[in-house]
Amino acid sequence: MELCFNPAAGYVIGVEIRRHETTIGIADLSGRCEKVTSTAIDMSEPDQGLSCLIPVIKKILNDRDYARYRFLGLGIAFPGLINREGTVRRAVNLGPAWQGYPLRERLAAALPLPVLVENNANAAVIAERWAGAGRGVSDLVYINLGEGISAGILCHDTLLQGYQGYAGEIGHIVVQPGGQLCNCGNRGCLETVCAIPALIERANREIPLLDWAEPLKRHWQEQGVLTIDHLLAYAGDPASYAGQLMWGVGRKVGIAAANIINLYNPQALIIGGKLAKAGDVLMKGIMETVAANAFPEMAQATYIGWSAFGERAGLYGACALALRLVFASPDSPLWEA
Repeated sequence: MELCFNPAAGYVIGVEIRRHETTIGIADLSGRCEKVTSTAIDMSEPDQGLSCLIPVIKKILNDRDYARYRFLGLGIAFPGLINREGTVRRAVNLGPAWQGYPLRERLAAALPLPVLVENNANAAVIAERWAGAGRGVSDLVYINLGEGISAGILCHDTLLQGYQGYAGEIGHIVVQPGGQLCNCGNRGCLETVCAIPALIERANREIPLLDWAEPLKRHWQEQGVLTIDHLLAYAGDPASYAGQLMWGVGRKVGIAAANIINLYNPQALIIGGKLAKAGDVLMKGIMETVAANAFPEMAQATYIGWSAFGERAGLYGACALALRLVFASPDSPLWEA
């Protein structure tokens, strides 16, 4: 008798949480993600945020459009420090109310699904390893560049989590000693220079000083404020303000990337998150700094490239987490006859 794998025998839900927007997707057992939607939810207060998120997930579970779907698990990619029980230790880019919040416990109590919660960069590196730019690579690093900056690290196919489970917080490598105060409490962290909020603040502070020939200045005059989408839209021109800004981001991120290469000697280092949309000018800055600062033999052996999932690597990772939970549990309904 010939057996074959049926990816439609079950489905999981993946969720990536950000401060102002949460993305939700549904994946079959092969990991193919579909029905991706984003919803505006303010996650600065956990109880209020979950009171909006949970009904969205329940609607998916009860919607007639999904009646044929057999949902087996829920994976959450979260931007902060998560312990092994799924409790938030700290989420500096969401707000202080998250400290000590039992995220997995609250979701498991409200929903009829097993729940797994992981840091967003850790989730993303799992997705890249499974089905993305890191397929076939057992020593892999994923760097997320967005509202925060962090890294997920695989060493010999094992997720590097550290003593408390918080490894990979490269956004808090100090790149400007004595610099701007960071949400973490230190000064001069990479996030204070290169994360999206820092870039928006800097651009809106500097734009009045630029010549009117700069295209971004017209947007600022018309709309009164610049957003990250404006900066990314003009980053393709290396000579523009946005291009120079993103090249500078690449130079700073390259310092963190060089340190990672020197410490872990990865085969591949993958760049993702919203800032990856800056493209070649960002990568140029990263590559220049890595070449100048990483140990040459290790730098030359490390492939540096873009995420296969763009800014949705965390979402795909959340789906992958849920699938790992389903396949690993002997009590999963998947094994029922």
